[in-house]
Amino acid sequence: MTLDFDTRDEFRPGHYAFLVSDAAFARIRAQGVRYYADPRRTTTGEINHLHGGRGVYFDDPSGHLMEIITHPYGDWPQQG
Repeated sequence: MTLDFDTRDEFRPGHYAFLVSDAAFARIRAQGVRYYADPRRTTTGEINHLHGGRGVYFDDPSGHLMEIITHPYGDWPQQG
């Protein structure tokens, strides 16, 4: 799968979330991508366990905030 973004000089950064398997997170770690447990990027190198799964946020080279999660969002986030 690929994502293609517009190549204009000016753009408004966005947030994109994907439901993925654990293999996606393993690839991010293997490539040395800096990741965070929260969208404000205050928890470097940590994952979250919201909604009974695992999730991380990371920046793509264009400045978009990417999020990968291993479990769909539920009614209310649960920490664990």
